[in-house]
Amino acid sequence: MQAVTSVAGAVKNCEVWSGGVMVRREEQIHVRMGRTSSRRVRVVRCGLAEPTGKPAPMGEITRYNDSLFDKGFMALFGAKMRQITGKSTQLKGYEGFVDISKKVIQGRTALEQRAAVRQVLLSILPPKAPETFRKLFPPTKWSAELNAAITVPFFQWLVGPCELMEVEVNGVKQKSGVKIAKCRYLENSGCVGMCVNMCKIPTQDFFTNDFGLPLTMTPNFDDMSCEMVYGQKPLPLEEDTALKQPCYASLCSMAPPKSTACPRLPNVSPEVSLESIGDPLL
Repeated sequence: MQAVTSVAGAVKNCEVWSGGVMVRREEQIHVRMGRTSSRRVRVVRCGLAEPTGKPAPMGEITRYNDSLFDKGFMALFGAKMRQITGKSTQLKGYEGFVDISKKVIQGRTALEQRAAVRQVLLSILPPKAPETFRKLFPPTKWSAELNAAITVPFFQWLVGPCELMEVEVNGVKQKSGVKIAKCRYLENSGCVGMCVNMCKIPTQDFFTNDFGLPLTMTPNFDDMSCEMVYGQKPLPLEEDTALKQPCYASLCSMAPPKSTACPRLPNVSPEVSLESIGDPLL
């Protein structure tokens, strides 16, 4: 599809190397909106500050050179979350964004955490945005591929380096998949529950139910990568293995030694509860 090809090609051209470090530069990205209309958008790719040019190994935090574009989105989302929690943080940049996220989950159930994320998303969008989105982007192959193409350049500040990938949805091959190399949010929070309750499920629900465009997110907790597939309906929660994922014993201070699942997930065994282990996240 031309929209996908144009965006993918432009994103690749954004990678410039200097002394082994990725340097950002602005590029013109041409996105064809059907046959008769088009527009140009200017984006800035996130910058990895790792000498290898790749995310840091498992157990280490990847270093980034955040642009003003990146910092602007962090500040916007952080401000909206502060409105919900009524709390603030002394930390700046991405660390501050993650710290505010931790305060969103304090004292809230899994359902309340997801509802809080939905409130944040709705507060950032203009009025009646879901209704407009449903009209502009009906659940078609074209809509799924275009949203995947938009995700790659505009959300790397949140999840880190990612790229388009071909997937199969209902027997049809299409480029509506996004492969996240190592999720920045997961590696900085070190919390399975925050990944599931503050990102995966509320994002799936928002696109599937509010926007009307199915989305499935499948995090790989072994290497912190993730796959997003637009156009694919997510599994029922009772069938989703992400909700049965153990804690990161070496990364998360909340990890109970004998837990079979993260205590912040809803499907927790009866013998493990947040009240019994406290809340050392904050």
